[in-house]
Amino acid sequence: METVVIVIHLMVVLALVLVVLLQRSEGGALGIGGGGGGGGLMSSRGTANILTRATAILAVAFFATSLTLSLIAKNEDSPASILDAAPATIDGAPAAQDGDTQNGSGGILDDLQGLSPPSGPQVPTAQ
Repeated sequence: METVVIVIHLMVVLALVLVVLLQRSEGGALGIGGGGGGGGLMSSRGTANILTRATAILAVAFFATSLTLSLIAKNEDSPASILDAAPATIDGAPAAQDGDTQNGSGGILDDLQGLSPPSGPQVPTAQ
């Protein structure tokens, strides 16, 4: 479902860019379909009306597919947060649950207080 909406979204985006670039330039902008005064298939006024309507329709489709993609992403199963994971254990002891701490609040600082301090600087040995 998500892939289908993404493909439709990309097609709408490409069509919207094309239609905007085809519109007649009024201030020296990018208007590719610009001011050729020759007798084309349609008059200048008719082409402007069609391109304006096409831009509006494609803009509505763009917003609709964008909202649909955001709703799909919201409702999709997202990976669990790392903050929801169980706290790490020290020396294979089970992790303390709420209210099951010995001293203090059971945070990392309380766990580090129980460890013996190092005897000196810990420098890696050369191999």
